[in-house]
Amino acid sequence: MDIVLITTVIAALFLVIGAAEPLAAQLRLPYTVILAVLGLMIGSGALFFLHTELTDALNPVAEAILGLPIRSNVFLYVFLPTLLFQATLGMNLRRMLDDWVPILVLAVVAVVVATLSVGYALAWASALPLAVCLLVGAIVSTTDPSAVVSIFRSISAPQRLARIIEGESLLNDAAAIALFGLFMGFVMLEGSDPSLGAALARFPILIGGGVLTGWLAGRLTVWVMSLLPQHELAQISISVALPYLVYIGAEQSIGASGVIAVVVAGLTMNLTGPGLLPPQAWNNLREVWDLLAHWAMALIFILAALLIPRILEEVRAGDFMLIGVVILAAITARSVILFGLLPLLTLMRVSPAVDGPYRVAILWGGLRGAVTLALALAVTESVSVPGEIKRVVGILATGFTLFTLIVQGATLRTVIGWLGLDRLSPMDQALSRQVVAVALQTVREDVARTSENYELSRDIVRSEAKRFGKRLDKAVKTAEESVDILERDRVTLGLVALAGHERDTILARMRERTISARMADQVLSDADRLIEGAQSQGRRGYQLAARRSVAYGRAFRAAVWLHSRLHLSGPLARMTADRFEFLLSQRLILRDLNVFIHGRIRRIHGRQVADVLHDLLSRRIEAVETALEGLRLQYPGYADQLERRFIRRTALRLEEREYTTMLEDGLIGSEVFTDLMKALGDRRAAAEQRPRLLIAPQRAELVGQFPLFADLDEAALKRLGGALRTRYANAGEVIIRKTSVVKSVFFIASGAVELQSAGQSWRLGGGEMFGQMAILMQKPRRAEARAIAPSTLLTLDEERFRQLLDGSEALRKAVRASAEKRGIDPGTLLSDDPEDV
Repeated sequence: MDIVLITTVIAALFLVIGAAEPLAAQLRLPYTVILAVLGLMIGSGALFFLHTELTDALNPVAEAILGLPIRSNVFLYVFLPTLLFQATLGMNLRRMLDDWVPILVLAVVAVVVATLSVGYALAWASALPLAVCLLVGAIVSTTDPSAVVSIFRSISAPQRLARIIEGESLLNDAAAIALFGLFMGFVMLEGSDPSLGAALARFPILIGGGVLTGWLAGRLTVWVMSLLPQHELAQISISVALPYLVYIGAEQSIGASGVIAVVVAGLTMNLTGPGLLPPQAWNNLREVWDLLAHWAMALIFILAALLIPRILEEVRAGDFMLIGVVILAAITARSVILFGLLPLLTLMRVSPAVDGPYRVAILWGGLRGAVTLALALAVTESVSVPGEIKRVVGILATGFTLFTLIVQGATLRTVIGWLGLDRLSPMDQALSRQVVAVALQTVREDVARTSENYELSRDIVRSEAKRFGKRLDKAVKTAEESVDILERDRVTLGLVALAGHERDTILARMRERTISARMADQVLSDADRLIEGAQSQGRRGYQLAARRSVAYGRAFRAAVWLHSRLHLSGPLARMTADRFEFLLSQRLILRDLNVFIHGRIRRIHGRQVADVLHDLLSRRIEAVETALEGLRLQYPGYADQLERRFIRRTALRLEEREYTTMLEDGLIGSEVFTDLMKALGDRRAAAEQRPRLLIAPQRAELVGQFPLFADLDEAALKRLGGALRTRYANAGEVIIRKTSVVKSVFFIASGAVELQSAGQSWRLGGGEMFGQMAILMQKPRRAEARAIAPSTLLTLDEERFRQLLDGSEALRKAVRASAEKRGIDPGTLLSDDPEDV
């Protein structure tokens, strides 16, 4: 075929892609539906002009369109890796990990239920072998979330809901393609029915091999890219090679799932890339991948749609009945997941509650598209599959896809409107009116100042002010006549706005490089949790999310266990350094939010709501300061190094701004600017390096700061530092239970602990100890110790504590004072002569 003609056709397809997006917006239809319809029209038109006797002038164009080298391998090896890889790069993995249970369960169970439902329904309604029916079920079980997610975003649906749908769809594709490969193997063996044992035997290689290949390739690629910090184009080029090499290597070399390998490679790069690559390079890389995925998705829909007329040429009357069976079985399977499994996961508190209207929208928005058509095409091209089976599989998959795209896709927005999801709630409507009134008041003040500064004509200013005043009076009257918003709802709306502004502040600090990309990802995730917590549970949800942001998580406790039991300090040192930097970043951000509260929030929601928000923010700042002070005590000097690093990075940012301004003003040329920026880049690379945190030596310094150990010499302090063990406790965690036997004494390095015994309670802070009474009295103490703030504790076993007590007068005085405070005779614990202890 003439290369000029092929190039012309491909260029024309890009024109179609460019026209499809504004057309979809104009017709208020999903973008993928427009692409599929345009592809159908082009394919049908090419067939018509090729076979019509009206004219032969367009035959070369029709032949070029129909003769495009469109094969299933083009979809599976060229387009699919691009779509999967970009989807993983665009995910907020920290937030996805919060919902990994519903995502994983929905994805795997949804594919299995859909495959079995469609497969057995077809086997009952037709004479096809069970393996073929299950193959059709696997093909149609993949979902394309783009339509429903885009609409959910446009109607401000809960972010967590959209995130679960996206995550489910990604894993859904991987599971469906794995099942497709399994059943395809049975179909090529002349339709033998699948064996459960044979199926299970292949899955470890498919999944495990794909995970290992993707993880190794992702880590290696990020490491190579980190060696080229000054060569951004080289980094992007290497990232483009990754998904294709991983996909081909997993599929062809070890027989693993290429889809899973690409997904894991993308997840690995998403987790490690922001911390090892320059922020601007990482942002540009993601923008390039967004464009590549947009083209890939558009081309795969158009090219697949071009083939639909040819696939449906051999359709028979009985095939329509089987297509109806597939549609009914697939919708039923999806309904079981949405209205059966999803509420069950909500009752188990592993999934957010999804209202009925949203579940209906998800059900009707379960469109099929690119992956379904690509898998169906792979079956029709296989020489090992009998001709009749190829025809039936191609028609069933294509017919079902057309139904979802044309019928469901074209009516999805109508269904959304019928469900009332596109309308604001009464509370949001009332808030909207108040926001308009406040905004117009601010605009009037700003316009008045602008008119005065520029000395505009008084008559014109007076005329426009009168016109604007009428609009303002109408807005204020409308706001006053609207339904009153409850104070509780105002607080909720204020918290959502505050968390949203916090997120915007983080993005601004990230662009300024005040916050590193690694920390920005974490604080952004926390801001999202604050937004979702406030939306779902109001003040309580906001406070829970805020406490979680400064609490010690499971990963941190696992790192502590590795350090204390296996003496592996690397994970703990890295996570502690991350916590240092995170707390410093969060403190910087939180202190900027008071202006927003006393400005925007107060004007919209009133002084009382602003005071409540200010109180909540003050508590967050106090919690961050407490956690940070605990780390300062535990690792003195390290926070100072991080603050010095922050100042240096800020200075470099300001220096870069000055050079850019001079270039724009023409004070320096591009050659001088390039040279200055190169030198600045070298200094910035040095400033980006985070100082190393050493765990072991810091404990001895911490021990030396305890007043209890003030009379110990340097050698004794060093021995004590080696004997003490570190324990971290979250707020609310029980450290000693009433029924437990105390075998250690606890020293509070940071935080606070509450002791409860016999109806009394005592609160202890940094530098104090507890647990000594039970050991010295040699009988169980019915006391409970609970952390009331994130706390760092040092523990000492009974034998070493008694040895320490024997040699430290300061410690004996502390024991006496503690006993007297609790009404215990110190004489029953200690004698004045240390040798009698």
